[in-house]
Amino acid sequence: MSVVKGANLALTFLLELGVLFSAGRWGFTLDAGLVVRILAGLGAPAALATLWGLFMAGGKAPFQLHGLARAVFEIAWFGIGAGALAASGLVTAAAVFFALYIVNAVLRLVWHQV
Repeated sequence: MSVVKGANLALTFLLELGVLFSAGRWGFTLDAGLVVRILAGLGAPAALATLWGLFMAGGKAPFQLHGLARAVFEIAWFGIGAGALAASGLVTAAAVFFALYIVNAVLRLVWHQV
């Protein structure tokens, strides 16, 4: 595997973690009481991690998605990450995040890394 292809897989992993971070940031920055912010800040990433584990987790998910279902899930997953960044006030970061995802996804398709 070339260094560039390996770097693309590493970027995939970092983007996946970025979604969890973004969801947590969104929750902790809500304009709500402390308890709600803590619940959302911890609960949103936990819920997303559970979904990832059920449907996408590297060939070990109990309900592994393939084809169109996988593509839709993945686009929604990274869209949620970008949306959470935007909702927490980081609009430019959200745009950069989603652009990185698009480039990463195209390269994974071209290089058969899906």
